[in-house]
Amino acid sequence: MDRVLAGRREGIPLTKKGLQQAEKIAKFLKPLKISAIYSSPIERALHTTKTIADKLGVSYKIDDRLTEIEMGTFSGMIYEDMFAKYGNIFLRFYQNDLVIEKNGVETFSNVKKRVLEMVNHCSLVHKGKNVLLVTHMDPIKAMISTITQLRPEALYELIIRNASLTIIKKEQGNFSLVAINSMCAERYNRE
Repeated sequence: MDRVLAGRREGIPLTKKGLQQAEKIAKFLKPLKISAIYSSPIERALHTTKTIADKLGVSYKIDDRLTEIEMGTFSGMIYEDMFAKYGNIFLRFYQNDLVIEKNGVETFSNVKKRVLEMVNHCSLVHKGKNVLLVTHMDPIKAMISTITQLRPEALYELIIRNASLTIIKKEQGNFSLVAINSMCAERYNRE
């Protein structure tokens, strides 16, 4: 079966495995006492959000700043075809290569800008509270790179697991990275 780049395309629901992952991570989130949830408007993220919100008894809001990146002409392309024609398009994305904008793909710097805007909004509105942002791999990498200043090659190599936690804290006006790909929230509740 060919792997197809989904991007923001409609009609790509959460798989049975994805639903199981969402239910599992909801259990892990329980000890963190989540006070608010924001979600990407993309169908698979919304399904994850609804599952978690139901399990935690917390309402959620949809926010476009958490959406998947716009993949332009690459949306719906088979990975192998895309790589054959354009090379490693994912690495080129993190490098802000010109081929990205030429094909209608949202730039990584724009993703960083909108995600940081969202995180700053949450840190002001929900000061001192735990907020869950349900989003996608590249918006998560955008926030991580804002904190750690990772090179494009390191960002490309960084794997963000489905339904895992990336935990970021804001302390003394600075963001710090507490966890990446965590599947158990209990140890972070005490910190």
